[in-house]
Amino acid sequence: MTRMKRLFLFFIALHAITSCQTNQKTYTASAPDIKEKVEAYQSFKLTSNLDSLSPNQKKMLPLLFDVADIMDNLFWQQSWGNKKSLLRKIDNQHLKEYTRINYGPWDRLNDNKPFIKEIGPKPEGAGFYPVDMQKEEFEEFENHNKNSQYTILERDKEGKLLVVPYHEKWKKELQQAAELLNQAAELAENSDFKKYLTERAKALTTSDYYKSDMQWMDMKDNEIDFVVGPIETYEDGLMGIKTAFEAYILIKDMKWSEQLKRFAALLPEIQSNLPVDEAYKAEKPGSDSDLGVYDAIYYAGDCNAASKTIAINLPNDPDVQMKKGSRKLQLKNSMRAKFENILVPISEILIDTSQRQYIDFDAFFENTMFHEVAHGLGIKETLDGKGTVREALKETASAIEESKADILGLYIVTQLAENGELKNKDLMTNYVTFMAGIFRSVRFGAGSAHGQSNMIRFNYFLEKDAFSRDDESGTYKINFDKMKQAMNELSNEILVLQGDGNYGKAKEMIEKLGIINADLRSDLDRVNEAGIPVDIVFEQGPEVLGL
Repeated sequence: MTRMKRLFLFFIALHAITSCQTNQKTYTASAPDIKEKVEAYQSFKLTSNLDSLSPNQKKMLPLLFDVADIMDNLFWQQSWGNKKSLLRKIDNQHLKEYTRINYGPWDRLNDNKPFIKEIGPKPEGAGFYPVDMQKEEFEEFENHNKNSQYTILERDKEGKLLVVPYHEKWKKELQQAAELLNQAAELAENSDFKKYLTERAKALTTSDYYKSDMQWMDMKDNEIDFVVGPIETYEDGLMGIKTAFEAYILIKDMKWSEQLKRFAALLPEIQSNLPVDEAYKAEKPGSDSDLGVYDAIYYAGDCNAASKTIAINLPNDPDVQMKKGSRKLQLKNSMRAKFENILVPISEILIDTSQRQYIDFDAFFENTMFHEVAHGLGIKETLDGKGTVREALKETASAIEESKADILGLYIVTQLAENGELKNKDLMTNYVTFMAGIFRSVRFGAGSAHGQSNMIRFNYFLEKDAFSRDDESGTYKINFDKMKQAMNELSNEILVLQGDGNYGKAKEMIEKLGIINADLRSDLDRVNEAGIPVDIVFEQGPEVLGL
């Protein structure tokens, strides 16, 4: 590509994003329903009982809040740019609030469409790449570090690509966060947590997260947990490589967590029983996997943008997963909020009356928990030895991985129930609640990996007659046996696709199945018209906790 052509594309892209930005005094909403869009999010207070925390632990929390706020600001820079300059140009309070919810002017639950009239489409690569860079230029660029999860690409004065590590791009902010983490470590009473905070501080200033990820895996009984750093790749819609900054502050529910310990020991057996040929399950998951239940008391950055996470499976590093496994964190208070305020009301509209009795919180909890367990199963390295599944599937990797976790989560529940590990289990509760969960998550739209994965599963089930739709009432009724068969078949297809690193098949699956048909669109419109929240938004922070 010539320099002249590159400059031309750059100015076209820049105009699309910041059209009228220099002359426009105030931004305006592109549609009159911005107030309704804000009200589609149900407000929920993030609280937990902190009585069991020691004085030092309570002193530590404000430091963790400060670090989380730094991550929040960094994610704004990755997703949009300067937060203050954007919000300063918005007078309409509802528009300003919706911009805060979405961390920018693009609607994350509506295929990232712009909701500010003066701003154009969202760049696929967000702020990780030059806005004029095409995939072809990235692939032709010879620089090993371009594929790092912890670098961004910029242009030099001559327009050539260059690679900048996160710890250099945001040196001031990350050094400040590291200093705060070291102060928090001095207050930590749990030795493993102290080591983790110290190693994570180093990682922020070096972009080397391996040692801190390994240390995080060793934490088993600390009451406070802190997930922090550049972690998920959902924001990178261009190459699916770059990680976004985020943070969770969590308080562990010791009683609930103790009840789940036995499931972690079953991971090797679950892996060996996956419905796929031996080659696609030859990898052995780490034996140190941990299941825990938590109350979330703070979300920041990527995890707080629009739809809120209710469970976590980390670390994402396949080397760590092979050596140590992964930790699955269930965020019980957030999960309960979504179940009661969203999933139950949706089921009262879209689930057949004869099956509404099966909508159950314990089933919702199990489906969500084993979704996270499923992330640690299957194949991490492609069978041809040419790299990781994530690298092979490129921008499709997140949607396919979420599809795998969704369907394998239900498969695991089924296996455990049939093997007697889940006592007195009526699987109808899991299957019907699973179907209702699709309707909840499919509202996230095609701009979300989770939304795409739910649409893939819905349309696959539709093709396999796993459910029927009553045209008169617009309600759905599952066929247990056919859904079970479809679950096994889809599990097999996705595991093989990942093991083969079949990028073409991944794109085909998303393009064919990752769509909302007319009937479903009409049914989702009925859900929206009923005023059911699309998701939750948090009242959170030290003042909410009384700190």
